[in-house]
Amino acid sequence: MGEYSFIFTVVCEMCGTTGNISTFFSKTKRFCSISCSRSYSSNSKKTSILARLQVRKYFSSLVFKQSFIFFTQVIQQSAAKAFSWGAYLEKETSLAASVSCFRHAPLCAQWDDITMGMKVEVLNTNAVLPSKVYWIATVIQIAGYKALLRYEGFEYDSSHDFWCSLVSGELNPIGWCAMTSKLLVPPQDVKQNIPDWKEYLMTKLVGANTLPVDFYLKLAENMRTSFRIGMRVEVVDPKYVSRTRMAVIDSIVGGRLRLVYTDQSDAPENTISDFWCHMWSPLLHPIGWSSTVGHAIKTPASVDAAASGWKGNCDSLFLLFKKPRFVYMEGAFFEEGMKLEAIDPLNLGSICVATIHKVLLDGYLMVGIDGTTSNNGSDWFCYHASSHAILPVNFCKKNFIPLTVPLGKSKRASIPSPLQLTALTPADFIFLQDYPGHGFSPNMKLEAVDLMEPRLICVATVKRCVGRLLLIHFDGWEDEFDQWVDHQSPDIYPVGWCDLMGYQLQPPPGLGKTPHLIAIPPCLL
Repeated sequence: MGEYSFIFTVVCEMCGTTGNISTFFSKTKRFCSISCSRSYSSNSKKTSILARLQVRKYFSSLVFKQSFIFFTQVIQQSAAKAFSWGAYLEKETSLAASVSCFRHAPLCAQWDDITMGMKVEVLNTNAVLPSKVYWIATVIQIAGYKALLRYEGFEYDSSHDFWCSLVSGELNPIGWCAMTSKLLVPPQDVKQNIPDWKEYLMTKLVGANTLPVDFYLKLAENMRTSFRIGMRVEVVDPKYVSRTRMAVIDSIVGGRLRLVYTDQSDAPENTISDFWCHMWSPLLHPIGWSSTVGHAIKTPASVDAAASGWKGNCDSLFLLFKKPRFVYMEGAFFEEGMKLEAIDPLNLGSICVATIHKVLLDGYLMVGIDGTTSNNGSDWFCYHASSHAILPVNFCKKNFIPLTVPLGKSKRASIPSPLQLTALTPADFIFLQDYPGHGFSPNMKLEAVDLMEPRLICVATVKRCVGRLLLIHFDGWEDEFDQWVDHQSPDIYPVGWCDLMGYQLQPPPGLGKTPHLIAIPPCLL
C-alpha cells in the first residue's frame, strides 16, 4: 500500500501540478502559473486528461474560504505500473486492434507471422528450482503487442494462463533453449500423468509455428529513426494555430518527438514551452517549409534566440518528413470561399461547417471554422488538400454525425441546396480517393494520444468507423472528449506500445490508482 504521509499542498486545476500554496498564482491559489490560469478560463472544457485525473474538488466552498491549507493523505501507488492490459481486456471482454492496423508501429509489416497457436519458449514461473528454467507455451490470444500464453501440458486448463508482451524479449523461438543450453522443465502443477515429456512435446511441436528467428532484429530495425536530438524543425504554435514556430528536438521516444520552442520569450517564468508530436505528424515540418508554401511563422523575439536555436545543432531536411498523399484533380481545385465540413482542430470530437480562407502552395489550405473566425485569422488552421480532416458538404448528414453549425444558424441554412450538389466538389473527390480500407472495427481497444494534451497517451476504444475516420473514445471519460482521427494517424498505437517504449500509459480513472483521501482538521468543519 505504500506509506502514508501528511503534506501541505494545493493542486493546479489546469495541469494537475502539486505544490506549496505560497508558490501558486492568483488570490484564489487555483493555478500554478499565469499560463494555466489563462488556459483554464479560455478553454475550460478542454483541460488535459492528466488534470482531470488529478484535480478533484474535495472540500466545500466554506472550508476553502476559511483556509487554503489542508491535510492530504496520499497512498503512494503508481497508476501506470498497476494497470494490466490483460486483466482489463478480460474484464471488458474486448478485442484489441491488430498491430498490422498501425502502419507507423514497429513490426506492422511482419505481424502476419504472429498467429494464435504459435509455440514459444518462455521462462517457467510454475517451477520451484534454485535457477531459472524454461518451458514451451502456446499463444492462446493476441491483443496488440500482448499475448495470452498457456504452458504445454495444461491442455484445456486455463487457470495458469498468463499475459506477456510479445516484444519484451522474454519469448523465444522453439530451439532457443537447446542453442543456449537452458533447461526445459515442465510446470509443477500439471495434473496430467505424462510419462514421457519428450514424446509428448514432439507430438505437439510437429507442424507448429514459432517466432521468426530474426523477430527481434526486425524489431530493432523498425525502431530506428533518422531524426536526431538537436535538429531544428517547424511545428504548429498551439497558442496561435494559424502560424508555425521553430523548435528543437529535445528527446525521441518510439518516433514521438518532444520539441522545445527556440523562442521562450512568451513562456511562463521558470518553465519551458514544449510540444509533443509524432515524426509523421502533419503538424511537423522541415526548416524552410513555411516560407516555401507561404505559411505564417513566428519570428524570434530576439536575434540571440534566432541564432542559438535553443541549442539546436542542425536543420531537419525535407527528405526526413512523410509526404502528404498525392492529390491529382483534373480541371478543378480548392478555391477561397469554398464551403466544406472539417474537424475542429480545437475540439477534435466536433465536425463543423468550415470555409477555405486561403490557398497556399503545394496543396496546403488555410481553413476556418464558421462562427469562430477572428478578424486577423489567428484561428485559421492549415490542412493539406489530402487531409482526412476536411470533408465534403453533407458528409455528416450521410453518415449520421451531428454537424456543428455557427451560433444562430440552422443546419438547413448551412447546407447547399440539391441543385448545388449535382457535381462532386474537390472535397468529395479527395476524400473518396486512396482509401484501401482498414482492419479497425468498433469496440477495439488501443492506446491513443490525447491531442489536446499530446504528451499523454491513454487507454482508448474505437467508438465508430466512418470511411477513413475513427472516432476514438477515452475509456472512463465523457463522450465530449472523443476525438476523430484518420485510420493512419500516427497518434494511435497498438495495445502494449507504451510498455514497449517505456512510455507512461494513462489508465482509465479509478483503475490502477487509489484516489487521494483528504483529511480536513475538525477545527475547519
